Amino acid sequence: MKRLAIASMAAAAFMLAAGLAAAQATRKITLTGGSVGGAWSAIGNAIGETIRREAPGAAFSYEPGREAANILLVSQGKVELGIAHAQLIKRAQAGEDPFRAPVGNLRALALIDPQAAVQILVREDSGIESLNGILAAKKPVRIALNQRGTLMAVTGEEVFRAYGITARDIEGWGGRIHHVDYNAGLEMMKNGQVDIIINMLAFPSGQISSATREMKVRMLGIGPEVAARLGSQLGTAPITIPAATYPFQPQAVPTITGSVVLFAAAEMKDADAAAIVTGMLRHFDYLKQAHATPARLEPTDLATVAPLKLHPGAEAAYRQAGVLK
Repeated sequence: MKRLAIASMAAAAFMLAAGLAAAQATRKITLTGGSVGGAWSAIGNAIGETIRREAPGAAFSYEPGREAANILLVSQGKVELGIAHAQLIKRAQAGEDPFRAPVGNLRALALIDPQAAVQILVREDSGIESLNGILAAKKPVRIALNQRGTLMAVTGEEVFRAYGITARDIEGWGGRIHHVDYNAGLEMMKNGQVDIIINMLAFPSGQISSATREMKVRMLGIGPEVAARLGSQLGTAPITIPAATYPFQPQAVPTITGSVVLFAAAEMKDADAAAIVTGMLRHFDYLKQAHATPARLEPTDLATVAPLKLHPGAEAAYRQAGVLK
């Protein structure tokens, strides 16, 4: 049975990759993701390599981007592929902040990270034990969130709001919110410029592990009532980061998680979408070796893109490969 499935996948890949090579030989395929040096950059370039392997005539390029901008660029047909949280694309479809109007023409191609968990780190010398404690003390806390226009920044703001703390409160108490990319935020934290940093990423995170080798931190959790409220607002789900995931984290930490997808416009040709997905399936071993995040996945996971809809071409490729029944 396994040999039959592999044979079917190989046959599908041959036909669909031929279609992509023919279609893309004279035009560029651009994927816009995250900042240089981040996880999305590494994963995006790895996906690009699977496209190159399947369709040597296709000219692939990766461009650093910002999540909300990625969604608009793909929607407007200015780039072919994007990386974003499924939950932010859902907000775009509804026309919710940070989007000014509904964006309805986006479809998922593949899940690339099922556990983009909110991880809240505080400097050990900050004296911060909980988010409730910040409110009680009206502490002039300095916070690093991700860049504006990302689900990471939106979620960070909503986490504080769910605990009764607004940006105006923080500034009124003498604190400050910095919207910077994650590596810059970690560097600011190491330099004592911020007390708290919040991001959504897989665990254990290599970025966190590296940054905390010479910086003492603790991880704060999100209580079940707040997690439920955020789930209703953002489409996130509760998750627990197991004890000892990091050396500084001896206890399990409850939090919330989103998911990250590769997506395209609904207008992308079915044959192109199918060929991109088939390339990922055929070279799945390469993807798993390229980054720790896809290493946690199996081929069947790629089609799990809820709350979004699969592109019809992607769905056809998954069915042809036996990933979907």
